[in-house]
Amino acid sequence: MDTRPYQPSNLLTKREREVFELLVEDKTTRDIANELFISEKTVRNHISNTIQKLQVKGRSQAVVELIRLGEIQL
Repeated sequence: MDTRPYQPSNLLTKREREVFELLVEDKTTRDIANELFISEKTVRNHISNTIQKLQVKGRSQAVVELIRLGEIQL
């Protein structure tokens, strides 16, 4: 078992990581926007950019891939 502390890579920006960490907490786009003090459109842009980076088809696949890559944790 790997005992090293969790260390995400530089695949995501800080804000993209924050958005996806809140997504896995089952937050809505509106909840995330309010919590991060950004617009809902900006939240959707961060999600879209991440989906493109990962070359997946949607939010759910992006979450699964980010967990698999060690970018976010549950």
